[in-house]
Amino acid sequence: MLKIVGLTLAGVVTLGVAAAGWAYVHLNDNIKSVDINSALGDDRPAKAVSTPTAAASASASPLPTGSVNILVLGSDSRSGKENEKLGGGSSSGARSDTAMVVHIDAGRTSATVVSIPRDTLVTRPSCPLSSGGSTAVAYNSMFNSAYSVGGAVCAVKTVESITGVRMDHYLEIDFSGFAKLVDALGGVTVTTGQDIDDDDSHLHLKKGTHHLDGTQALALARTRHGIGDGSDLGRIGLQQKLVKALLDRIAAINLLTDPARLYEVADAVTSSLTTDTGLDSLSELMRLGQSLKGLTSDSARTVMMPVVTAPSDPNRVVAKEPAASELWESLR
Repeated sequence: MLKIVGLTLAGVVTLGVAAAGWAYVHLNDNIKSVDINSALGDDRPAKAVSTPTAAASASASPLPTGSVNILVLGSDSRSGKENEKLGGGSSSGARSDTAMVVHIDAGRTSATVVSIPRDTLVTRPSCPLSSGGSTAVAYNSMFNSAYSVGGAVCAVKTVESITGVRMDHYLEIDFSGFAKLVDALGGVTVTTGQDIDDDDSHLHLKKGTHHLDGTQALALARTRHGIGDGSDLGRIGLQQKLVKALLDRIAAINLLTDPARLYEVADAVTSSLTTDTGLDSLSELMRLGQSLKGLTSDSARTVMMPVVTAPSDPNRVVAKEPAASELWESLR
């Protein structure tokens, strides 16, 4: 997704679409942001130290080459007629139904994507609120409650608290916007290893290879009751398949030869994004995407944070130690 965002926007500028003025302003204004650094201050894990390569040092405006950690959330709004049509169910509000820590290695040609199950029980730290004050520390709290009570700031603080890893950036993708992005790309191809029959997500697929439109892809990202034991763990595997399918799709089509589709993809991308203030402009997102040109789906490793069933609740999980700590240590 990070690569799709940056390279799509870079393609828009390359074609000169942004020179029209209104197009650049429109795409730039689509992007929403949260000032996470100011909200959290200095009480955070240390930033990774990277040394520029000789080639980068010689460049007047080098692309970033150091390692970077980015928290990517899928924000799932369940209210409204549009989201209900997309399989959102009848509940209201927005939740962080997908959480991935994306670690990009130094050199930016390989990455590790770690999914955190939303049903993981954690100690949620006290989080500052935009309205003033702060939330109370919460023990044995579901991981995705952090976003519900304190938005992006609390989600980042909670991830940093349980991992000990500094999140250099934050990227939130609205799920209804995700559906529009998949449609703009012409769909994605995904292979499922079992039948999926889930009335809640409105998805019914036989096992095998399918080319999915945006509505189907979003349903696949949401489905959980029609696979495995109905837990969040089965859904994570499907979401990781989608990440790789998107990388493969963007590699397979040449958007630069189709300006209309390129702009449609760029509009879908930017209108579905909320970022930290370090990525809240076209130029910053383009630099990030261009720095990932060498990253392919084959060089992106997808894993899940090691978990075990929670002793207090068979429907919840907790981090499996020492495996979880060892994983996070490898990303520092």
